[in-house]
Amino acid sequence: MTNRIAIIGSAGSGKSTLSQKLGKILALPVVHLDRFYWKPHWTPTSNDEWDEFVIDAVNGDQWIIDGNYSRTLGIRLNEADAVIFLDMPRLLCIYRIIKRRIKYHGKTRPDLNEECPEKLDWAFFIWVWNYKKRSRSKVMEALEQVKGRKQVVILKSRKEVQEFLDRIKSDGKF
Repeated sequence: MTNRIAIIGSAGSGKSTLSQKLGKILALPVVHLDRFYWKPHWTPTSNDEWDEFVIDAVNGDQWIIDGNYSRTLGIRLNEADAVIFLDMPRLLCIYRIIKRRIKYHGKTRPDLNEECPEKLDWAFFIWVWNYKKRSRSKVMEALEQVKGRKQVVILKSRKEVQEFLDRIKSDGKF
């Protein structure tokens, strides 16, 4: 059985939503990295503290961990049984971050620290817009390194995500 799953992808790709759904189907605990990286008022965690947190998180026997944080990606990939890369279209990710900003205006998303109200600034918008150009090749290289040792799943559309979830629901297998 797949007990340790890393979910990665651009902001707005659906990592948190997929991790919640998978967690319910597979009865696995979910760790949203954003909730632990961002301290109150969007203050980032120090590198040393962050590394320690990620190492502790992956030492568990069962987990679904969603998030980017490329500096610690190798730690998560090495300890995961399976990796899901949500390689969604740029415009879908942009649409989702705008929709999320509207939905949670003045509030905090369930996958974030309580004192981090939803925001959407120009820098974040540009980061999402440039994700494929800036980050995708690094992610693909990292996945290539673990292929064969880990189960790697790349989902490129909402339809593929739904088919993946339906298959797990019916088979009970990854």
